Amino acid sequence: MELHDEILQIGKQARAASNALRSLSTATKDAALLGVAKGLRGAGARLKAANAKDLAAGKEKGLSSAMLDRLELTDKRIEEMAKGLEAVAALPDPVGDIEHQTIRPNGLRIAQVRQPLGVVGIIYESRPNVTSDAAALCLKSGNACILRGGSEAIHSNLAIAECFIEGARAAGVPDHAVQMIATTDRNAVGEMLKLDQYIDVIVPRGGKGLIARIYEESRIPVVAHLDGVCHTYVHQDADLAMAAEVSFNAKMQRPGTCNAMETLLVHSAVAGKFLPAFVAELTKAGCEVRGCARTQKFVTCKAATDDDWVTEYLEKILSIKVVDSLDEAIDHVNGYGSHHSDAIITESYSAAERFLDAVDSATVYVNASTRFTDGFEFGLGAEIGISTNKLHCRGPMALKELTSLKYVIRGSGQIRE
Repeated sequence: MELHDEILQIGKQARAASNALRSLSTATKDAALLGVAKGLRGAGARLKAANAKDLAAGKEKGLSSAMLDRLELTDKRIEEMAKGLEAVAALPDPVGDIEHQTIRPNGLRIAQVRQPLGVVGIIYESRPNVTSDAAALCLKSGNACILRGGSEAIHSNLAIAECFIEGARAAGVPDHAVQMIATTDRNAVGEMLKLDQYIDVIVPRGGKGLIARIYEESRIPVVAHLDGVCHTYVHQDADLAMAAEVSFNAKMQRPGTCNAMETLLVHSAVAGKFLPAFVAELTKAGCEVRGCARTQKFVTCKAATDDDWVTEYLEKILSIKVVDSLDEAIDHVNGYGSHHSDAIITESYSAAERFLDAVDSATVYVNASTRFTDGFEFGLGAEIGISTNKLHCRGPMALKELTSLKYVIRGSGQIRE
């Protein structure tokens, strides 16, 4: 079958499945998710064997250590996928929730009710667990999904999708509720972006090149997961021990994730006391530091360039800038950041509230690591991306964000005069 016809058929199948999923019971959806979780646990050897092929290919291609880390499926990560499915199953079903209702003077009962979006297309790179998370959230919210993962994870993604489809079918979920595009042909993405008759929304997760291409080519509304140029600001009133622990976690716990800190801002009043020990700890852990001229007065590091302030490294690299005020820090975050996840470390209530109000990002923290920007950590079960959009949804895109609203009106014979 030609690629165009293959992708078109997938779109038609997804639309048919979405019509059936719309009225699928919560019990059936939850049973399917629990069955898939059990299936993933039992398929560990099979999943790791598929993943080994991707890791071997990635090493041959020279993928970075951070990228290989994103790609790897360990026993722990397989268990985390299974737990994520169980967490989604345990969440309330948003479909059918009444957001607002009123009775008009003429007796009409008007309600806003949550409904599935329909068909969700998800285009992503690197992380195989996205396959499981995305499929789970789409199923629970009554949406069909079409998944197109990156070529570097093709074997892992197909194995996970196969497990998911097997478990869902056994629970009575309609065929084609979850479909994985099996080809690594880049033209498949272009064909997918033309299916505005069958796909209701595109959710991309990946680098700048992928996002730019999708925005340029898509005929379908896009909910973007853009760069994670995340900041932590160490305020003059910070507990410096806390600042060191939180900042180290934000950068080094998993440097290859979108919510990892890429720029550290430090108030000049505490820079001399804070930076030497902190940078020494980073260097010991293998992190390269790039600092502004003022940072270089306190520590030995590479000089930061203007490009560093807007770079999502996804590596053990951190840029550091010394600032003289809270407002300067806020201006830097809003001017150079990607409006993803940003944090302030401070004991000052007024400084914390000012930062929370003034920083224009999807998630803003006080005295906590930006690594918590995650659907599971937020109690949402999982997420299919961190939306930096301002329309439809912002932040972790989970169950509620995969629904829309419709008006349901009940009358008793009213006519408009």
